[in-house]
Amino acid sequence: MPALEQMNQILHVLFVFLPFLWALGTLPPPDALFLWAMEQILEFGLGGSSMSTHLRLLVMFIMSAGTAITSYFIPSTVGVVLFMTGFGFLLSLNLSDVGHKIGTKSKNLPSGPEKHFSWKECLFYIIILVFALLETGLLHHFAGFSQISKGSSQAIVGYGLMILLIILWILREIQSVYIIGIFRNPFYPKDVQTVTVFFEKQTRLLKIGIVRRILLTLVSPFAMIAFLSLDSSLQGLHSVSVSIGFTRAFRMVWQNTENALLETVIVSTVHLISSADIWWNRNLDTGIRLLLVGIIRDRLIRFISKLQFAMTVLLTSWTEKKQRRKTTATLCILNIVFSPFVLVIVIFSTLLSSPLLPLFTLPVFLVGFPRPIQSWPGAAGTTACVCADTVYYYQMVPRLTAVLQTAMAAGSLGLLLPGSHYLGRFQDRLIWIMILECGYTYCYINIKGLELQETSCHTAEARRVDEVFEDAFEQEYTGVCSLNEHFGNVLTPCTVLPVKLYSDARNVLSGIIDSHENLKEFKGDLVKVLVWILVQYCSKRPGMKENVRNTENKGKAPLILPASNTSPPPKSPEDIDSLNSETFDDWSDDNIFDDEPTIKKVIEEKHQLKDLPGTNLFIPGSVESQRVGDHSTGTVPENDLYKAVLLGYPAVDKGKQEDMPYIPLMEFSCSHSHLVCLPAEWRTSCMPNSKMKEMSSLFPEDWYQFVLRQLECFHSEEKASNVLEEIANDKVLKDFYVHTVMTCYFSFFGIDNMAPSPGHILRVYSGVLPWSVALDWLTEKPELFQLALKAFRYTLKLMIDKASLGPIEDFRELIKYLEEYECDWYIGLVSDEKWKEAILQEKPYLFSLGYDSNMGIQQMNTNLFKKIC
Repeated sequence: MPALEQMNQILHVLFVFLPFLWALGTLPPPDALFLWAMEQILEFGLGGSSMSTHLRLLVMFIMSAGTAITSYFIPSTVGVVLFMTGFGFLLSLNLSDVGHKIGTKSKNLPSGPEKHFSWKECLFYIIILVFALLETGLLHHFAGFSQISKGSSQAIVGYGLMILLIILWILREIQSVYIIGIFRNPFYPKDVQTVTVFFEKQTRLLKIGIVRRILLTLVSPFAMIAFLSLDSSLQGLHSVSVSIGFTRAFRMVWQNTENALLETVIVSTVHLISSADIWWNRNLDTGIRLLLVGIIRDRLIRFISKLQFAMTVLLTSWTEKKQRRKTTATLCILNIVFSPFVLVIVIFSTLLSSPLLPLFTLPVFLVGFPRPIQSWPGAAGTTACVCADTVYYYQMVPRLTAVLQTAMAAGSLGLLLPGSHYLGRFQDRLIWIMILECGYTYCYINIKGLELQETSCHTAEARRVDEVFEDAFEQEYTGVCSLNEHFGNVLTPCTVLPVKLYSDARNVLSGIIDSHENLKEFKGDLVKVLVWILVQYCSKRPGMKENVRNTENKGKAPLILPASNTSPPPKSPEDIDSLNSETFDDWSDDNIFDDEPTIKKVIEEKHQLKDLPGTNLFIPGSVESQRVGDHSTGTVPENDLYKAVLLGYPAVDKGKQEDMPYIPLMEFSCSHSHLVCLPAEWRTSCMPNSKMKEMSSLFPEDWYQFVLRQLECFHSEEKASNVLEEIANDKVLKDFYVHTVMTCYFSFFGIDNMAPSPGHILRVYSGVLPWSVALDWLTEKPELFQLALKAFRYTLKLMIDKASLGPIEDFRELIKYLEEYECDWYIGLVSDEKWKEAILQEKPYLFSLGYDSNMGIQQMNTNLFKKIC
């Protein structure tokens, strides 16, 4: 057979060049060649799209090929048309799930959002399918068939398609900042910094986008179906060309409506303006014409893109100083001399749809091996690098996806094609968006968050991106139609998308955190914040509502609990005040601050051990609780209760008796006091009674009563005020709060109650507390420790707000501040897990305190993250 002989000769020549192609990297590996061939056949031969995964590509290829083969054996022309229309519509849908598949998954974060079919979408698609089948069947059965002529019904539909194409192109270009990438769009907002004006004009453009969406998804497909149904080529059954060509045509109507509309208009126009005797009209049916036009369209776009890329590499290798080398001039001359050969390489790369590779970024071009669009193994995002910035991108992705869906529907991002890339920019963050798959009303995208500008190269690249965006969106244009100053740049600005995300604002606290007046107020405010946080915690504990109901039903029930401020047992006339923290060398302002500080505990202390009367030997600096002796039912000896908790202290001078802590029995004066009472383990004592009495004078009793009166934990409002008044006047309950609050206060500042330094505040904010007797007591209660640390951080934020916004007038305003911190803020460290949780919960504000060693200890930075559009 002559055909086999010619194929034999061609293959012999090809086999000779295989080693050469392998050495240049043009010869693809078998798996890439197989997937690339399937993708090309699916896209150009069967009317499908590049798929987001290899499995989807294989399944879609088999289903699409089966549809084309089956249509060949259907005997009825009406049956063929209905079959092609129905399966073309169904295969263009995303039957597995509708929406966007986000490629930013990691093991530490939940999976990205996925959207599935709803009953409304199912009903919408069923209605579209029914109307498409009705239109196709009726037109094909009742309308007469004739060649395309100026007076035929198919030509009239073709004229309508031309008008529709022009309208859709105009509506798409209006959505973008530049028309054809050259001229400034006069309808686009001139200055995006004016948010109100921008949103008003953006809303108008979105209304135009809705019109375009209706024309694109409803009007255009039905118009093209009408054009195809009236074609006379469908009368030639059992033809391979008809089965392949029209299967692709009826699929493209839904799969890629804009490209299908362009191809149909080109075929219709060529047929109208040319004579009927030419080869194009005589030997090819409409389906094959559409197929050839589609291939030519795709390869022409790729050729222009690759030629522009080659010219860009050639020019920048000379104009950019960092890319200029000694051999650059020689290579540029060689490219000009051998420009026909370079052009052949570009054409060869275009025909294979393979990458054009500049060797070592030099203007020496090679043809890469053909590969599918998804050239990486596994699903998108499986190899993503998880770092501290990942959580910000993850919070951004769902909202960005929703906004991208609107922008794509409106046409703001131009013509959507699989393999297209988009770059998003906000402050120091970059988003890389790649389109993997497109279909009828759906699009698969891969979103990647790029690393921040931590090197000079990254900073220079990001600055160049910023220049392009600033000239497009922030520069004021006086003329009606201005030109794009960066025309020909690989980056063509498209639009601005309003997305809610976190903005990083860093402020220096010099003059605030080192002010003596602010530091004095800080100590007083800390006690108030501690009281408020503990009262709020106790009133909102789990099961508190049930206790409230039980108490309201049962009435008054006396409750016997220990207190810590009654007449003590006999003691020495001198109190032991040998505790201080000024001798600890590891607690100095000259320490280096770690990024993730931990609580430093004193493990060993060289003190003389003293066997106290009635106790066992204990290690100073550690907590040692004495178990109450086992007793049968009856009265518990009071002396045993006094010795319920005993903490270690430094050695006591000989001849002196220690002022022992004690916990006598007391009774609440209000039956409802237990509803806001502190947990029993928090009421243990660790400080000498004399020191507790001395520091109790700092407790703000009026603030404590005001906070209790503001509680809302009772259902009946009439009784609430009376009950809260009784709770506020309960002295035993107040003594518990005095003991716990002042012990926490002592753990922050030490027993000397000295004014804190900026370094002290930073360390405690970071969770590194100075050693004291109360430290071990506090760290053994993790929940109380976290509440106390939270109060400290709230107080620091309060100090900054007072220095910035002015003093607080009354208690009500202070409560408003604290409630705002509780609801709308997360105040902590960037390295905390709760920081990530707050970002995923989309707390409106995040606050952290840091230290810059280059600026000095008194110039500390606050990172304020605010969720903005």
